Amino acid sequence: MNAMNTEIARFNMIEQQIRPWDVLDAAVLSLLSTVRREDFLPPALRALAFVDTQVPLLGREGDHESACMLEPKVEARLLQELQVQRHEKVLEIGTGSGFMAALLAHRGQWVHTLECRPALAAMARASLARNGVANVTVNDVSAAAGAQGLPAEGPFDVILLSGSVAAVPKALLQQLKPGGRLAAVVGEQPIMRARLYTRAGEAAFSETDLFDTVAPRLEGFVEPTRFQF
Repeated sequence: MNAMNTEIARFNMIEQQIRPWDVLDAAVLSLLSTVRREDFLPPALRALAFVDTQVPLLGREGDHESACMLEPKVEARLLQELQVQRHEKVLEIGTGSGFMAALLAHRGQWVHTLECRPALAAMARASLARNGVANVTVNDVSAAAGAQGLPAEGPFDVILLSGSVAAVPKALLQQLKPGGRLAAVVGEQPIMRARLYTRAGEAAFSETDLFDTVAPRLEGFVEPTRFQF
């Protein structure tokens, strides 16, 4: 794809996919037009950068099934709803390609992002460096550690789970500052919902359902017990 076609594809992605999903924040739209989504994909997958689909990052075999870049409209809407401010510290769980960390870093002060697949962590580090994003720390963690967050660096103003979970662990909600926001896709197929949690006080949290979607599971989070008869 040549440079002109790439920019047309980016423009169409914003106008035809992202705006119709009620992403109207001018700062978010401007960011999506300048941060090069295709630069965070392997060369063989760059043609998919602007398509309204989840892009697999490590193939589709076995454990790698959930390693993907979320749809552009989902990323954009989550970014808009989190309302990250310049002075805020952010935690992301599920680095994936590193693109969402880059968007968060352009809005916030510092981003700590956790990834349990070494190949993806390395790819994200390289992509972030290549794109001049210096205020992100990519942390290699075990799958189980992701659900624990990063208490040593907390509390955080913003936490984003870049994938779905059955339920958000209390340990993560407790790492929010007062007024802090956490966004996650919660539930089980076929019904999942993007949800925003806001810490209103020491033990008080409000919840807002944002939109219905389906996202791959984050590894290491507890699944509900299924009874078999």
